[in-house]
Amino acid sequence: MKGRAYVIDGDTIAIERIKIRLAGIDAPELDQPWGQKSKWAMVRLCKGQTIRVELTGETSYDRLVGTCYLPDGRDIGAEIIKQGLALDGGYYSKGKYRHLEPDGVRQKLKFYGRWR
Repeated sequence: MKGRAYVIDGDTIAIERIKIRLAGIDAPELDQPWGQKSKWAMVRLCKGQTIRVELTGETSYDRLVGTCYLPDGRDIGAEIIKQGLALDGGYYSKGKYRHLEPDGVRQKLKFYGRWR
């Protein structure tokens, strides 16, 4: 799947009205501290870009799950984690992104998102 992304929050985008949950990451919810910052970082990454999605075959609530890539090949989930605005999804990612988390980010975000 490919297309322009509409950013919903720090770990969810929509392409052609299909909601996609970024695989293996967890960002704060919009109404939590850091949630808006996470969303706007995603907007900056995705704006004007054609996003490529590799679906995992899983679903999360009303969303498909997939790894999303920028045209230059960068993994969007990895990029948002490097910025300290999302965490490695642990159980779902099997630690794929943990090494990209900035020092201290787990302390900053520990009460936000769905990993509580």
